[in-house]
Amino acid sequence: MTKPQLLIDTDPGVDDALAILMAHAHADVLGLSIAAGNVGLGHTTRNARTLVDLVGAATPVFAGCPTPLVRLPEEDAAFVHGRDGLGDVGFPEPQATAADEHAALAILRMTREHPGEITLVALAPLTNLALALRLDPSLPQRVKRLVVMGGAVTGHGNTSRVPAEFNVGFDPEAAHVVFEGFPDFDLVDWELTLRHAFDEDEFDQWLAAGDHRAEFFGRVFQVARETNRQRGRRGIIAADALAMAVAIDPSVIRRSERHRVGVELDGRLTRGATVVDWGDRLGRQAQAQVVLELDQPKFAGMVRRALGALQPA
Repeated sequence: MTKPQLLIDTDPGVDDALAILMAHAHADVLGLSIAAGNVGLGHTTRNARTLVDLVGAATPVFAGCPTPLVRLPEEDAAFVHGRDGLGDVGFPEPQATAADEHAALAILRMTREHPGEITLVALAPLTNLALALRLDPSLPQRVKRLVVMGGAVTGHGNTSRVPAEFNVGFDPEAAHVVFEGFPDFDLVDWELTLRHAFDEDEFDQWLAAGDHRAEFFGRVFQVARETNRQRGRRGIIAADALAMAVAIDPSVIRRSERHRVGVELDGRLTRGATVVDWGDRLGRQAQAQVVLELDQPKFAGMVRRALGALQPA
């Protein structure tokens, strides 16, 4: 099977790190476009460079937007990922460098150079993608697939605003621009990731059996793991890795439904919520393939290979 060509918009972030390891193990990664989100842009860009060093790749890194499109964020996710986004381990300055080109411009350029070939994987707040769309509304015509990790399709979010999921809630205006601008995308939401968490003991076995990538991930994951335990979240939650599995191999999807999905921008209690027209009552064309169930063993195998705990096929 031909490897997919991926352009990953990301805000590393511990779960982004696992997804980026998966991408390099299973696909051709054309670039990492970086947004602020889990932590500030300086940290997320440096973390992307650290990951490029880790996998020994020449993947270009493009720094993007340091803030949301309209409003400054109310919160980041440093309490989950560590102040530096990688568990406050304190890695040395990476050797990989960031390109001079802005992430939004890199997205436009690379999709022009590879029309109809790139799967765009959105793991971060959608600021860079929204800016690229505003600069060139024809972007969706050149993208093979768009996979978005974001939203909480029945309102069980993970932010201080109850219905909102972090990526969409961090920059709701950007999510609105992307959801309205793309006529077709796969949506991997927060609630799906909770249903597909890994057993902790089994995951620890993968870390023990893996290589330097597993050792790295085991170190950076400690803060997030403890935070999830304190919040009563069971198992190993791998949100961005789940979206990456969908991007790498669509056959991992066992069940999905196509619906219109919008973003609430104005609600005092609901700003940033994803609103799914489950009954198709709005009369608007459905643009989102909402993923509802995955092949868990296949997903697990993809993660294990990314950690060096499964021999390549």
